[in-house]
Amino acid sequence: MKRKLFLQQSLLAVPAILFNNKSQCQQAILGKEPFVVGAGKSRFGNSSKFMGLHPNDLKISAKDTAGALSVFEYTGLAKIGPALHVHFEQDEIFMVTEGSYRFVVGEQTLQLNAGETIFLPRTIPHTWIQLTDKGKLIYFLQPAGKMEDFFACLDNLKEMPDAQAFDRIHAQHGMKVVGPPLTL
Repeated sequence: MKRKLFLQQSLLAVPAILFNNKSQCQQAILGKEPFVVGAGKSRFGNSSKFMGLHPNDLKISAKDTAGALSVFEYTGLAKIGPALHVHFEQDEIFMVTEGSYRFVVGEQTLQLNAGETIFLPRTIPHTWIQLTDKGKLIYFLQPAGKMEDFFACLDNLKEMPDAQAFDRIHAQHGMKVVGPPLTL
C-alpha cells in the first residue's frame, strides 16, 4: 500500500516539476525585446571564423533563450567540413540555404541541396563536407550548450592545437572527435 501511494505521489509530482522548470525558462526570457541580426552580421558583432576563413555567425545566442537554443549561419568558401564528432547533450538541425553538402550521420551518408534540412540527434557521430565552391548553412543547437564558447575558444587560438589539446577543447565543450573530416 505504501509503495502504491509513493508511486502515485511521484507521478503527480512530475508535471509540477516540469511546469516549474518550464516556468523558470520562460521567466528568464520574459521581458526580452525582439531583435534583428543583419545579413553578414553576428549577434554581438564578433563574427567567428571556421578554420580561420569561413564566416560562422551567431544569430541567436544561448543568452537570448536561457540556454534553450543557439542559431548560427555558416558561409563556406571551400569544400571542407569538421571532423567526425559527437555532441553529448545537443541535437543539431542544419538547413542548407545555398550549395550542396554531404552529411554522414551514424551509418548514413546523405546529400543535401539548397532548401533541405537534416536533424542530427545527440550522441550519434556526424560530420559534413561542402560539395560546391560556395555554400551556406543555418544551423540550430538545442539546447545551446557550450558551442558559442567553443567557437570563441577556437578563434582565440594562435595556431592549430595538437590532437590531445584538440580533444581536450572538444571535451570541455561537451563533444568528442571520433574520426577524421570527410574528403572528396
